Amino acid sequence: MRVIAGKARGTRLGALKGANIRPTLDRVKESFFNKVGQTLEGLHFLDLFAGTGSMGIEALSRGADKVVFVENNHRAQSLIYSNLERCHFGPDEIDSADKNWILLKSDALHALAILQERRYRFDIVYVDPPFTDGLYEGCLQALSRSDLLTQSSLVVAEHHHKKALEENYGKLVRQSERKLGDSCLSYYQVCPEL
Repeated sequence: MRVIAGKARGTRLGALKGANIRPTLDRVKESFFNKVGQTLEGLHFLDLFAGTGSMGIEALSRGADKVVFVENNHRAQSLIYSNLERCHFGPDEIDSADKNWILLKSDALHALAILQERRYRFDIVYVDPPFTDGLYEGCLQALSRSDLLTQSSLVVAEHHHKKALEENYGKLVRQSERKLGDSCLSYYQVCPEL
């Protein structure tokens, strides 16, 4: 697992052995970033169920203005800090008021409520819960009901190709999907009429 492009290009990221963390494969990550754009300058990115931090770190490497990592597994949280440090986005900047990332040590639904309270807005949200935990509907519905999204926000859910997601979750409407091996990426956008 590595950073594909940008400032930290080529940096190898650590993974957790034996944990219930399924890192996003490089080819899935590459397909995602080919679709959303090579550069994310000026954008705010939410890495929900961050795991190793791979997707958010890739967004930072490609110039995202702000990345929020959400992860409730203690070992994964430590790994995210370690991977940020490997890419020179890390701990020496933890106390900096102008750092461009934060890690919320929380479950996803609670984190969404915290972010809403803090008035965050995101251009891109990546939703990648454990495939077997049945968390997609709750998270996508909560995102749809929140003020975290703008009219142009993109919400992408990575899921097992045999797990069919709904065409819409509230005001989030699926625009496309792409199967990559056992994984599938479903792309949702805001449809305010719903």
